[in-house]
Amino acid sequence: MKKVVIIGAVAAGPKVAARIKRLDPTWDVLVIDRDDMISYGGCGIPYYVGGDVNDLEGLRSTSAHVIRDQTYFKNVKGVEILTRTEVVSIDRKGKTIRVRRLNDGQEEEITYDKLVLATGSTPVVPPLEGVTLPGVSVVATLHHAKTIKDKIAAGQVSSAVVIGGGAIGLEMAEALTDLWGLETTLVEMADQLLPSALGADMALLVQNHMEEKDVRIRLRERVTRIVGSAESGVTAVETDKGTLPCELVIMAVGVRPNAALAVQAGLTVGRAGGIVVDQQMRTSDPDIYAGGDCVELPHLVSGQQVHMPLGSLANRQGRVIGTNIVRGGERFKGTVGSFVVKVFDLGVARAGLTVAQAAAAGFDPVHAVVVQADRAHFYPSMELMYMKLIADRKTRRILGVEALGAQGDAVKARVDAVAALMPGGADIADISNLEVTYAPPFASAMDIVNSAANSLENILEGQQTPIDVMDFLSCFKKNGIKVIDVRSAVQSTPFVEKYGDRWINIPQEDLACRIDEVPGDEPLLLICGSGPRSYEAQLLLRSHGIADTRNIQGGVGMVKRSDPAFMPQP
Repeated sequence: MKKVVIIGAVAAGPKVAARIKRLDPTWDVLVIDRDDMISYGGCGIPYYVGGDVNDLEGLRSTSAHVIRDQTYFKNVKGVEILTRTEVVSIDRKGKTIRVRRLNDGQEEEITYDKLVLATGSTPVVPPLEGVTLPGVSVVATLHHAKTIKDKIAAGQVSSAVVIGGGAIGLEMAEALTDLWGLETTLVEMADQLLPSALGADMALLVQNHMEEKDVRIRLRERVTRIVGSAESGVTAVETDKGTLPCELVIMAVGVRPNAALAVQAGLTVGRAGGIVVDQQMRTSDPDIYAGGDCVELPHLVSGQQVHMPLGSLANRQGRVIGTNIVRGGERFKGTVGSFVVKVFDLGVARAGLTVAQAAAAGFDPVHAVVVQADRAHFYPSMELMYMKLIADRKTRRILGVEALGAQGDAVKARVDAVAALMPGGADIADISNLEVTYAPPFASAMDIVNSAANSLENILEGQQTPIDVMDFLSCFKKNGIKVIDVRSAVQSTPFVEKYGDRWINIPQEDLACRIDEVPGDEPLLLICGSGPRSYEAQLLLRSHGIADTRNIQGGVGMVKRSDPAFMPQP
C-alpha cells in the first residue's frame, strides 16, 4: 500500500487527501496539522466577526452542514487526521518526517512515499513595541476570530484600529463598523487602499465609500508603537502623525509563505518567499508536492513569480496534486491574480496587473475608464459600474482589469470574463467583441466590458484624448482651466452656478450650431455623465479645428465617486 503524508489541513491539504481517496481508495493518506480545528473557510473569518456567519461551525461545515473534523474525514473520506501535531523536520533521503505531539511533547518518525506541503502562510507582524499586548490580534485562524468576536461581544471595545489597507484590513474594518458600531480607524502606510490590487483612481472610490460608512482612513501613516499594559490591554496606537485611542488592534499588514520546513529540507524557495513548484505542483524533490499559500506561482501576464494566498487557488491546486500523485496528467499553469472583495455596499474586483505593475514588468500600459449601467439603462434595478481596462500600447494585449459597483455579482462576472481570456494573451479586439449573455435585467446590449475595450481602442488610435479624473481634479483646482459640459441645462446648471464662467454648458444636441461659443484658443476639458457624449463632442470640436481638448474619463459619475466635495450641494 502506498502512503502519502500531507502537512497542513486547512484548504489544499484536505482537497489533496479527498482527491487521492476518490481516485484510488487503496492509498494510505495521513494529514497532519498543528491546530485542532481543520478544514475551514479562512476567508470567511471577517464575515463571522461581522455577523454574516452566525457561528464558527458555519466555516467548518460542508454544504450539508456536517462538521469537517477528524471523525468526518475518517468515516466519510477514509483519511486519517493527526491534529495538535507539529512536523519538526523532513528527511528527504530516508523519506521520513519527524513529528512532535503538542499535547505531551512526544516525538516519532513517520514514513512516506509521497509528501505534500500545504503549510499555508504566516501573518506578517511588524516588530513594534506593544504588539503582544492583550487586544492586539492578527486574523489567521478560527481561534483569532473567536477571540476578537468574544471581546467585542463582551462590551470591552468601543474603538478599534485596523493596521493595513489590504483586503483583510478592509473586510475587518467593515465588520467592526457595520455590525458592532465601533469607532474604527484604518491605518495604511501607502498612499492608497488596496495598493497591490488597484490603481490609485479606483482605490480612491473605495476609500470614499468607506469614509461614507464612518470608517476613518489614515493613509501615508506609519504605526510606531502600540500602547498599553498586560493588565489593561491595548489603550492606543501611536503613529508618526498622532495617537489613536483604542481597545482593539487588528494586524492586517499581509502574509508570507510558510516555507520554513521546505527551507530546512533544502527545497527550492523563490524570490517571493514561496516554495517553487512546476506545473504538476512538484517541488525540486519529485516525491514532494506543495500547494496553497506556501507556494509561489508564475503570473500569466507578467511572467514573474508571485505569492497569491487565496482559498480558491489552494483548492484547485489541491485537486491537481491529488490527481498527479495517483495517475499524473494534470497541470496548474499559474495565476492572473484574480481578486474580489466586498466593501460595505461595493463589490470590488480585479485581474491581471495595475498600470504601475504593468510598467514595472516592462510593458507600456495605456488604460481606459468607463462608467456604465450594469443592466440595461432603462431597467429599474440597474446600478452604475466603474471599470478600468489596461492594455500594452504596442501589442494591444490586455494586461489588467479593475471594476467596482453596488451589485457585486455583476462586477465579479465582468472581471471573470476578462480574466478567463488573459492567459491566452487576449487583445483589445478580443474584449471588444467578447460575446456575453444579454437580457435587460442582467446587462446592456453593448456590455460594459465591450465598451471599455472600445474606449481603449479609441484612445490607442488617437480618436479619443483622455484625462483621468484625478488629474482633472488637480488640473481644475490649480490651473484655472475651463470645462465644456455637454449634458442638459438641468444637469449642468448647479455646476455653472458653483464654478462660474469656468464651467460652460452647451448640450450635445446644440454643440454643432453653437460652436462659436467654444473658446478655441485655450485648453479645454470635456465632460458628460459618463464619458461617451463628451467623447463625441471631442470629435466634433476637432473637426472644427478645436483640438486642444481632453475628455474626462468616466465623466461626472467618476467625479462624484472620486471627490464628493467637488459636486454642487443640493
